[in-house]
Amino acid sequence: MSVEDSVRGTVPMSRATLSSVVTINPDVTFRELDGEIVILNLETGIYFGLDAVGARTWRLIEDHGSLGVVFEALRSEYDAVPSVLERDLLELVDHLCAKGLTRVAAKST
Repeated sequence: MSVEDSVRGTVPMSRATLSSVVTINPDVTFRELDGEIVILNLETGIYFGLDAVGARTWRLIEDHGSLGVVFEALRSEYDAVPSVLERDLLELVDHLCAKGLTRVAAKST
């Protein structure tokens, strides 16, 4: 998974870590289409697209919120070097947060 492949566009980094809890912005709606997810930010009217890996990550965030849990699930599902997976996950979350699609709600304990 790479951020460039998962989210179209570039944005600055934020401060998410694997101990972060992330929520989906309530002003966002999304639909799955052919294994990918199309997201609409209702505040801005801008659409975003996630590829299959990004879509799986989005669903895990929706279900669990804890990036530690999301990371472990992705690690068990994909053949990726853990440090690369962690970097890509955090970059994706940073992009989603910067675009107003998700929010870092808290740090898990």
